[in-house]
Amino acid sequence: MALKECTKKEQANSYEVIVEVDGETFEKAVEAVYKKQVKRINIQGFRKGKAPRRIIEKMYGSEVFYEDAMQDCYPEALYDASKEANIKIVKVESLEALEAGKEGFTFKAEVIVEPEIEIDNYKGIEVEKLSTEVTDELVDEEIEKVRDRNSRIVTVDDRPAQDGDTVVIDFDGYVDGEQFDGGMAENYNLVLGSNSFIPGFEEQIVGHSTDEEFSIFVTFPESYQVEELAGEEAEFKIKLHEIKTKELPEVDDEFVKDVSEKETLDEYKEELKETIAERLKDDAEKDVNDKIADSLIELVEGDIPEAMFDNQTNEMIRDFDMRLRSQGMDMKTYMEYMGMTNDSLKEAYREGAEKRVKLRLALEAIARKEGLEATEEDINAEYEKLSEAYKTDLEKVKSSIPAENLAEDIKVQKALDLVKENAVIK
Repeated sequence: MALKECTKKEQANSYEVIVEVDGETFEKAVEAVYKKQVKRINIQGFRKGKAPRRIIEKMYGSEVFYEDAMQDCYPEALYDASKEANIKIVKVESLEALEAGKEGFTFKAEVIVEPEIEIDNYKGIEVEKLSTEVTDELVDEEIEKVRDRNSRIVTVDDRPAQDGDTVVIDFDGYVDGEQFDGGMAENYNLVLGSNSFIPGFEEQIVGHSTDEEFSIFVTFPESYQVEELAGEEAEFKIKLHEIKTKELPEVDDEFVKDVSEKETLDEYKEELKETIAERLKDDAEKDVNDKIADSLIELVEGDIPEAMFDNQTNEMIRDFDMRLRSQGMDMKTYMEYMGMTNDSLKEAYREGAEKRVKLRLALEAIARKEGLEATEEDINAEYEKLSEAYKTDLEKVKSSIPAENLAEDIKVQKALDLVKENAVIK
């Protein structure tokens, strides 16, 4: 297979590529198609699936298997041609066979390629780093979280309901004196202050006591999802059955023994300081990376084809679909549950996809400008790392991930490291 012509078109990032596939390669593809299709072909005088290729070609024409054989050849032929032309194809707009025969075939492809990105001023990027100081307030916040996780729910009967309580209520809603659908429930558990009901509902329950019956009055928002209720004033008749609240454990040495392997509160606080310090360090490092990435994205100059954003969006959705399946859910069920369409799902991923594409292009451009390369030692070390991470045999990892792809990722990482090393972190 060989590149015959590669012509840049007027449209940005668009090329016309003409590729020749040699006779030997084409013949192997034709033979493979014959072996796959002969099982379904009936020829009088031969058992089904046993007709010789020459007989089939004589009956249906010598080009009977050409179309499918060419389809099988296109991907590898285009890949080889793109390497020879030093372009990266991101989308194939069209394919057209120009001629075909025993000597091989020639085809024309209209393709969209990665753009030539320009980037400058990537050294000396200024970044303000998040504080990693472990304050007493942070330690206290962590202890409060642990207290909350170890709390228990108790019934309150000696005071009115207040924010944070869970109340068990019956409610019955009326608009203009008429009950409306969906406005009634019995023994409903509602956390006051959760803002899970329409504005004003929860606030008017505060101050009432167990076994009280009372009415509250609210106005549905103009944007309420049930059109006939939007903007309407409503009365809800309430019966308050029970008030429940969280009872938090006392913070003392006994509490510490229950929630950790430490013996005293002071020891526990020291342990928390170490844990928080590690978390703050990781958060600060991630924040620096994010800020550097945002700065690089702003520096990108070039006409990026929409196909790259579309490809990245689809890839991110496929990854999400795989994670859903690993958790026992499929994408269709998720979208129905979230009330999403294919278009809204793509829109949700679009911004992130654009950032990923621009960042990758920026780092690839920096790697080229700085002459960064992936050595054989780099590649082998990355294979080892992947093998350990996925607990997979090293040779299997090597067979599933081409060294060429790994080399590109390593160069991109080196470019990011270079930018970070030259950044001004305050």
